[in-house]
Amino acid sequence: MRKLRHMLRRFGADEAGNVTVEFVILFPIIITMFFSTVELGMLTVRQTMLERGLNLAVRDLQIGLTANVDHDTIKELICDNAGLLPDCDNALKLEMMPIDLRNYTSMSDDVDCVDRAEEVNPVRSFTNGQANELMLLRACLKFEPIFPNAGLGRNFGKDANGDAIMFAVSAFVNEP
Repeated sequence: MRKLRHMLRRFGADEAGNVTVEFVILFPIIITMFFSTVELGMLTVRQTMLERGLNLAVRDLQIGLTANVDHDTIKELICDNAGLLPDCDNALKLEMMPIDLRNYTSMSDDVDCVDRAEEVNPVRSFTNGQANELMLLRACLKFEPIFPNAGLGRNFGKDANGDAIMFAVSAFVNEP
């Protein structure tokens, strides 16, 4: 026992390997924090650009700049206005439905997104609505995390293809 105590004291007093031990302990934590910071920054940029694209497209619908309103036109408007969304044309899916203000409880939590691992799904629900009707437009975007197996990228909910999702919601009233 005395010999073990002597070895532990000698190991504790030896300063030659302290930097190495601290480095080995702290390096994975620092790298994970770095990866998470980069991933969070890109997630924030993508979310902001998706919301910006959706809001500009809805504004164009409200003031009547877009005459033909269909799924493909709105999707093209969002992708053109969003800018930094990778593969926006293939990764974005829209859902638009009329909302009854007197009978509205909540929007479905079932966000329907494009699944790039499967064949293309048809549009889920896209109703243009009538004059003076409140419309809810939800855009769902699939994206590939920068670091899918490290830090924050590991904790995203992913589909079979390894893509994570984000969505944005906007509402507008159909003008007559």
